[in-house]
Amino acid sequence: MNFRPRHRDEPEINLIPFIDVLLVVLIFLMLSTTYSKFTELQLTLPVANAEQQRNRPKEIIVSVAADGRYAINKSAVQDRSVAVLAQALTTAAVAGLDSIVIISADAMAPHQSVVSVMEAARRAGLSQITFATQTSAAAGMAK
Repeated sequence: MNFRPRHRDEPEINLIPFIDVLLVVLIFLMLSTTYSKFTELQLTLPVANAEQQRNRPKEIIVSVAADGRYAINKSAVQDRSVAVLAQALTTAAVAGLDSIVIISADAMAPHQSVVSVMEAARRAGLSQITFATQTSAAAGMAK
C-alpha cells in the first residue's frame, strides 16, 4: 500500500485559444459592419471661394451646359464628339501648348461631358486644366 500523498497538478486555464476565437469574431464584426453614416451626406457641388475670373489670352474657357452642350470662349460647338472638341480647342489655343483650359461646367452637367472635355484637351496637347466654381455667397443667392 502506498500511503504517500499524491501531488496533484493545479488545473490551468489556457487563454490562447480563447483570445484567438475573440480576435476572429472581432475581425468578422469589423468587416461586416456597414457605415450608413456616409450614405446620409447631401453634397452640392461645385462651390468655392476664389477670386473673380479675369480675361487672359492664355485662357480657354470651355462651358458645359446641363444638357451636355459645349461652348469654347463663348462660341457654341455644334458637335459633341471628342474629335471636334479637340479641333476647336487647338484652334482656340492662341498661346499654343501653354494655354490653360478652364472647364466651367454646370453643377447638373453629365460627368461624361466633363470627361470628354478633358480627353479633348489631352488630344489637343493642352495639359493645364482647371475647373471654374462659384463663390458660396453666389450659390446661396441662386437657390
